[in-house]
Amino acid sequence: MRILLVEDDVLLGDGLQQGLIQQGYAVDWLQRGDEAEAALMTQRYDCVVLDWQLPGLSGVEVLQRLRARGDTTPVLLLTARDAMADRIAGLDVGADDYVVKPVALDELAARLRARMRRSQGQASPVFTCGALMLDPARRVVTLNGEPIELSAREFNVLAKLISQPGRPYSQEQLIASLYAWDEDVSSNVIEVYIYQLRRKLGTEWIKTMRGVGYMLNPLGLS
Repeated sequence: MRILLVEDDVLLGDGLQQGLIQQGYAVDWLQRGDEAEAALMTQRYDCVVLDWQLPGLSGVEVLQRLRARGDTTPVLLLTARDAMADRIAGLDVGADDYVVKPVALDELAARLRARMRRSQGQASPVFTCGALMLDPARRVVTLNGEPIELSAREFNVLAKLISQPGRPYSQEQLIASLYAWDEDVSSNVIEVYIYQLRRKLGTEWIKTMRGVGYMLNPLGLS
C-alpha cells in the first residue's frame, strides 16, 4: 500500500519512512504542506500521515482542502498537540485518526491498517477469498490452511487484489499503489509478480482481463 508521509522534522520523517517501508509500505515523504497539497492533487494514496505544523500550508489546511474536494483518502493527523480541544479540532476538520508525538511505529502501523481496512469496507483484520487468506498485520498468506511463502512485493500485489476481489486493477494502478517516487520500476514488473503468484497459488486464482488488468477470482475458478 502507498502512503504519503508529510513531516518537516527530518529525523522523525526519515525514521517513520524507513520504519513503514520495513512494514511493507511504499512511502513518499514530503516536508511542506504546499508540496503535499500538490501531490494529493495528482496522486492517489491509500492513506496520508500528516503533521499538523508544516511550512507552506499547515496540515489542517491541507486536510481541509482535501475534504473540500470530496477526497475521502484516510488521513492520520500527526502532532504534538494532545489537549482535548486540539484532538476534537483535528477530527472535526476531517481527520480519520489522531496520533500524538512521540510516535510508536507499531501503533502507527496498526492504525494505518485499521483505517485502510475500514476505507475498503472490510470489518475483519484479515482478508479472505474462498480458501485464500491474507493477514496484513502478520504478513501471512494461507491457501486451504497451508502457508504460502511470498516475497514482499508478491504479498503487496496480492494484498491489493484481495482487498476487492472481482475488481480488475491495471498494471498502472498496481504500480502506482505499490511503488514510491524514488523506486525504479521495470516495464514488466507486474507481469513477473502475477506469474509468481499464479505459480504459487494456482493459475485459477488470478484472471487476466484483456485490455483492463488483473483480478482476483472470488470463486477461485477459471
